[in-house]
Amino acid sequence: MSNPIELDARGLLCPLPVLKVRKRLKSVPSGTELHLLADDPAAIVDVPHYCAESGHALLRQSDEGDAQLYVIRKS
Repeated sequence: MSNPIELDARGLLCPLPVLKVRKRLKSVPSGTELHLLADDPAAIVDVPHYCAESGHALLRQSDEGDAQLYVIRKS
């Protein structure tokens, strides 16, 4: 398995973090992991909702200092 993709969306507000995730996942093969860092309070709702709607797996969600880390696996 390849290394995870790191996507830093700190400082971006809704809907930009999810739009950046969607754009990045379009260009990678299924099974790829993406690690998203976001500090937008709406991302706590938006990222899990996006994953559920698009069929991607949200493997983990945790606090990382001043941001949230979302680990997503492309379906």
